This record gives sequence, C-alpha cells and structure tokens, in this order.
Amino acid sequence: MNVVVVGIGYVGLSNAVLFSKKHNVILCDVNVDKVEAINKGISPFRDDLIEKFLSENPNVIAATTDPTDAYCEADFVIVAVNTDYDESLGGFNTTNLDSVIADVNKVNPKAILIVRSTVPVGYTQAIKNKLNLTNIVFCPEFLREGRALYDSLNPSRIIVGGSKDIAKSVMDLFCDCIDIKDSATFYMSLDEAESVKLFSNAYLAMRIGFFNELHSYALSKGFNAKNIIKGVSADHRIGNYYNNPSFGYGGYCLPKDTKQLISNFEDIPNNILSSIPKSNITRRRFVVDWIKKNKARKIGIYRLIAKKDSDNFRNSIMIDIVKDLENEEKVQVSIYEPLLNESIWEKVGLEKDFKNFVKSCDLIITNRLDSTIQNLDGKKIFTADLFATDL
Repeated sequence: MNVVVVGIGYVGLSNAVLFSKKHNVILCDVNVDKVEAINKGISPFRDDLIEKFLSENPNVIAATTDPTDAYCEADFVIVAVNTDYDESLGGFNTTNLDSVIADVNKVNPKAILIVRSTVPVGYTQAIKNKLNLTNIVFCPEFLREGRALYDSLNPSRIIVGGSKDIAKSVMDLFCDCIDIKDSATFYMSLDEAESVKLFSNAYLAMRIGFFNELHSYALSKGFNAKNIIKGVSADHRIGNYYNNPSFGYGGYCLPKDTKQLISNFEDIPNNILSSIPKSNITRRRFVVDWIKKNKARKIGIYRLIAKKDSDNFRNSIMIDIVKDLENEEKVQVSIYEPLLNESIWEKVGLEKDFKNFVKSCDLIITNRLDSTIQNLDGKKIFTADLFATDL
C-alpha cells in the first residue's frame, strides 16, 4: 500500500515510521527544514525511538514539500496537521486541515482520508458533507510528546470513526503493523470518535488539576503530600498513575483540547469541565505566591520545556510563571535552559553554565526533577515533583 502522511509533527512522523514497516510511506510538510531533516535521516524533534529509527533506516521514508504526486498514488492519506485553538474563533482553527482535505479530494478522490488532527466535534461529518466525501474517517491519537513512536507501536486502543466498510480498511491498516487485541479496537461514528479524543484529554487535565489541588492543600497545611497521594492512589478505582503533582498542565494538547470541548458544550450544563482551566490558573497563582513568600532575592528557573524529555515550550506553565515573576520588585530572575540561545524577556537573564546558575540563585524553581538537578540540596529547590515522572 502507498501511505502519505501530511504533517511532520510527532503524530505524523511516528505514524510514518509505524506504517513504513510494511508499506511505502511519503511524508509531506510545508516546512522545508523538516523535510530536509527527514531526507537526511534526522528527526526534527526529540524522540529517542524515532531518532534511532531514522539514523538506522535513513532511506525508508521520503519527505517532500510538494505532495501532489504523492497524493496521486496514495491508497491512504493520513492528515496530522496542527489545529491550534483560536481565541477569536472560540475553537480550533482548521484552515490548514480544510486545505489538505480539499487538495487530496481534488487530486485523488479514491484515496482513503484518515484525519488524525484533533478537531471540534462535528468537524469531519461537516467537511464530508461539504465536499461530498465517501472515503474519510476520524482516527484519534493518544500519543505522548517524547514517546510518540513508543505509543504508536504500543497503543492503548485504536478508535476509528466513520462508515463501517471504510473504517474496517483503516483498522486493518493499523492492525497489520501493530499487535493489538480485538478488545482494544473500537468502531463508532465520526462525532463519537472526535468526542473520545476531547474527553480523554479533558479528563487527563482534570486529573492533573485534582492532584495539584491536593498538593496545594498539603503544602498549606504542612502535610506530606506524597503520603496522601500514595494512600489515595492505592484504591484501584483511582489508580497509582498519572498522579504526580506539577505547577500546572501545559504543552500543546491539554490546554487547547479542554477549551475546545467546553466550547462544544455550548448551552449544555456543565460545572466540572468549565472549572478545569480555572483550576490550572489558580494553581499557577498559588505556586507564584508560594515562591514570593519564600522571600528569595535571586530566583532561578530550571528549564522552560512543557514537560520532561520534551524539546519545546508550547504553552509551558514555566513560561507563565516567569511572566508572573519578571516584574516583581526586589526579585532577580534567571533561567537555565540549554535549548535557548538568549533570554526572551528583557528583565530575565539566561545562564548557560549550570554550576554558575546554581551558585547565583537563592532558590531554584523546577516543574520536573531530572538527573541534573535532583541531587542538589533540596532546601534550595522548590518543585511539586514528588515521583520524578510525567506519567
């Protein structure tokens, strides 16, 4: 089979690697740098398994900025372009996705379109009706940044939304490359599959918020939050996972997907969902207030990345904390972030030498502990990371 993947992000690239096991794969993207990197066998972002695969198999996947020829020969086209949340629209901006779907339909209407971009509920059915498409499904992804290929090879479930005959072809495509039990494969409508994606991420954001509020409570009362979390999580109905406190959720998916789901609710009554973003803001403010109470004059920010083992700062809670602190009087803020060449704030310094960074700070703030920092004097570090994991 000929598989075309549109979008060289962690979703698109991990899918390309997955299907290259048994099929001919071409990656498409408008970003010239990403395309050139793929054609040189280099991953444009950090993911250990993807980097290993590309270095060992440099010619297995081709990439191009001109997808027209690829579309002509495609049996399947997987669309994994960004759908950023646009505050002015009150929902996802699907302009790029609209364009890709229209182009594929124009060039090769027989190709089966697999939408993996996250979309508002009702989007796929609407564009199916608008363009009179017959070969389109929605297949949500549940990948973690930094572990995208691992999660692609070991999915918790595969969900395909769409007409049963087309959905069956897509499910067969996945199952041909993945060893997965039938009980972990689900067929449903387009709207239902889109709902699964948004509700899944909203739940994860809610769970993060819950354990963050537990941590705020324990910190305020002088209790051992780790003991409380272990005791709570021992109940199998709650589970001892995804329970490590942080300064707040961030990254690309959780903030925007939660907002989109709230938008989709429209006039439907809800209290829990609408409180999730508010809880995240409250948590960040609590953290900043706690830092201020410490009365440290020289505050160090260790890493700006959105999560451990990531290499991007999209919607990072640490950036929001820096913004909250940068104009504080009598406080000097510096950052240690190896991925930055210069500070992005006028009043905030960037220290490239880790030893100098530690020496110059009265208090170091870190959202997540890693091997570089976790052996330092704990009295000098403020973190909510109790279990040294993002899981």
